[in-house]
Amino acid sequence: MMIGITGTPGTGKTAVAAELERRGHRVVRLTDTVRPYIIEEDSCRETLVVDVDRWVEEFEPVDGIVEGHLAHLLPCDRVIVLRCRPDVLAARLGPRNYPSEKIAENVEAEALDVILIETLEEHPDEHVLEVDTTDLAVAECADRVERFVRGELPPSCGAIDWSDYLGAGP
Repeated sequence: MMIGITGTPGTGKTAVAAELERRGHRVVRLTDTVRPYIIEEDSCRETLVVDVDRWVEEFEPVDGIVEGHLAHLLPCDRVIVLRCRPDVLAARLGPRNYPSEKIAENVEAEALDVILIETLEEHPDEHVLEVDTTDLAVAECADRVERFVRGELPPSCGAIDWSDYLGAGP
């Protein structure tokens, strides 16, 4: 079973995946798989542009967890979308030395549910779990992922509404 952990940068994907790996789960970090598919560097947005279609087409499915903000584009059996209240997300991204424009772009994407919408365009909602990481410890988030994968926690998505944060900026 391939489990995707996705979310806007700063929602906790890497930390949750590290905790799951520490618990014995196989974890594939998607940043380790996209390098051959980089087609350009967008210097204005300080990001790498990936040929996502080719990457998805050539990705070898794994029995384990795939972690990254593109994981929801893969043919996962279950997808966990990590969410974070936009003002907290901005505070988490600040120490990464992102330019203010990049932080604002990510905060807006989180407020607009961009990753969740993309996930639901690829996967049926009964395969999706949203986890609000704003006030949860990493271990608690990992617990929810494990419970969802084992079928002990039902799918759930669409209950988080960050629209009050639209236009608030970092």
